[in-house]
Amino acid sequence: MGFIRFIVLLLIIIGALNWGLWGFFQYDFISDIFGGPSTGWARFVYAVVGLAGIWALSFFRSVCRGSGGGSCCPKKDQNQQDQNQGGQH
Repeated sequence: MGFIRFIVLLLIIIGALNWGLWGFFQYDFISDIFGGPSTGWARFVYAVVGLAGIWALSFFRSVCRGSGGGSCCPKKDQNQQDQNQGGQH
């Protein structure tokens, strides 16, 4: 699973750098490498980067859980602690 996460993050970085180049310089690196934005290879790379982004959404679960077992929602965590302590502070 670690290898897949590495590949996904690498693809996300490639996509982010490509968008940054486009935003700052209107230069599409992927398009330039593969001969245009509508070539088969360029569209394949765009699709794979997009799928990596979708897969990366699953990373939020592990980030939100964290090593402490909490969630992204501190209020929810506080409510759970209150219930565990019987509502006493």
